[in-house]
Amino acid sequence: MQKKPEGDKLMSGAKFDEMNAGDTAVREHYQSYQRWLVRQPDAVMQARRAEAEMIFRRVGITFAVYGDKDDGNSETGGTERLIPFDLIPRIIPAHEWATMERGLVQRVTALNRFIHDVYHDQEIIKAGVVPAEQIFQNAQFRPEMMGVDVPGNIYSHISGIDIVRAPNAQGEGEYYVLEDNLRVPSGVSYMLEDRKMMMRLFPDLFSENRVAPVAHYPDLLLETLRDNSPAHRAEPTVVVLTPGMYNSAYFEHAFLAQQMGVELVEGQDLFVKDNFVYMRTTRGPKRVDVIYRRVDDDFLDPLAFRPTSTLGCAGLLNVYRSGNVALCNAIGTGVADDKSIYPYVPKMIEFYLGEKPILKNVPTYMCRNADDLAYTLANLKDLVVKEVHGAGGYGMLVGPASTQAEIEDFRKAVLANPAGYIAQPTLSLSTCPTYVESGIAPRHIDLRPFVLSGKTVQMVPGGLTRVALKDGSLVVNSSQGGGTKDTWVLEDDNYSTSQTQTQSQSGQSQSQSQGGSK
Repeated sequence: MQKKPEGDKLMSGAKFDEMNAGDTAVREHYQSYQRWLVRQPDAVMQARRAEAEMIFRRVGITFAVYGDKDDGNSETGGTERLIPFDLIPRIIPAHEWATMERGLVQRVTALNRFIHDVYHDQEIIKAGVVPAEQIFQNAQFRPEMMGVDVPGNIYSHISGIDIVRAPNAQGEGEYYVLEDNLRVPSGVSYMLEDRKMMMRLFPDLFSENRVAPVAHYPDLLLETLRDNSPAHRAEPTVVVLTPGMYNSAYFEHAFLAQQMGVELVEGQDLFVKDNFVYMRTTRGPKRVDVIYRRVDDDFLDPLAFRPTSTLGCAGLLNVYRSGNVALCNAIGTGVADDKSIYPYVPKMIEFYLGEKPILKNVPTYMCRNADDLAYTLANLKDLVVKEVHGAGGYGMLVGPASTQAEIEDFRKAVLANPAGYIAQPTLSLSTCPTYVESGIAPRHIDLRPFVLSGKTVQMVPGGLTRVALKDGSLVVNSSQGGGTKDTWVLEDDNYSTSQTQTQSQSGQSQSQSQGGSK
């Protein structure tokens, strides 16, 4: 008999809305916002939507829809368009964020321990916790990194951990980690710009609600990058390496370089001499200590990886292996964010930290295992099936939303390469009220907090909330038509904040909205 999925308790058909607890009840942490929202004329909100679109278009906040992903970077795309921005924020109470933050620190710490172990003593393999073939046959495993020591043993300096919420057996919303993004996670610029936009359009909201700030993220990012510098210099030189203006996330690359006050460079701007990396400047060569790279491993060094690449710097790997330059994130981090490794992360936390996971995984079936494959094939119409190397919402089947023909085509693909797929229950992702053409309606959302690992592990409160704008859709990816929302983490659980209590927060909000503009 085929086994029942552990996730059945999550698939009971129950729904969880972030704002509304029922037809008339509004959750306590949303009540202040709800009182404000009902006072807003529809014409005013429509005007604010139009204003936001105009400003985003003028500033150039765009995203390119994914195209051929084998052209230098997993972020690469084609047609540029605006990412739709929704005016209704996603609000997280302080106590929920505190738990999530602890879980994120725990998870990223264990993942960094795992990557270091993979490229050194491989204790987790020897202990039989993770099968050797899951690592050595992984397309993201880089044998060139074996025995290479990196500053602080940190490999994923910038991690984007995708969090979803779904109703548990009691019908309450529970947070789950859906995916770990450890190579070149994108989206943080939209988190920052969404907050700036909300402050510009609705400054009164930030005097009525104690919303934790996020504008200091570029400062934390620069601090993290400098923390990982191999050079013993007071002011290490940091650069952002971009594949160029045709990359789908180029706006973000330029934005973060500008916000940190560092140079944005392409591969042609860098060269290696005497086992150090230099960038060309109008005043002559300047040594580079830290490269925040937004280029995939295969394209970083044509002498070591793909010889036809023009996006990287020849000789970079040798300099890196010698410890004369830091790469953030490190080469080879992809071995830990592969979807076939994801099911082992809870065991990693116990193995390296001796702790129980604070944040749960979504129950996952690895089609490389015969029992899991049999269950998956028998239940394709009920499951979400993903390619282990897929990204951007591509290479996946959402069974309940697929036609019989699409299911059968996917069945053939899974049978042809079982090890290339995993399956998960179709979670009823939490919804949040969202402005759509017909008015305000619930739409499914997720959350990507950005975790920074330097001398300490830190993050700004919140992250990027992505929203599936199509009715009933569970795919929130920007490349698949998703939009974004501002994410509010409340600074405390006193939801009846008075004007007197919020004066200092209001002043802080105003200073944030005036600073850091492009």
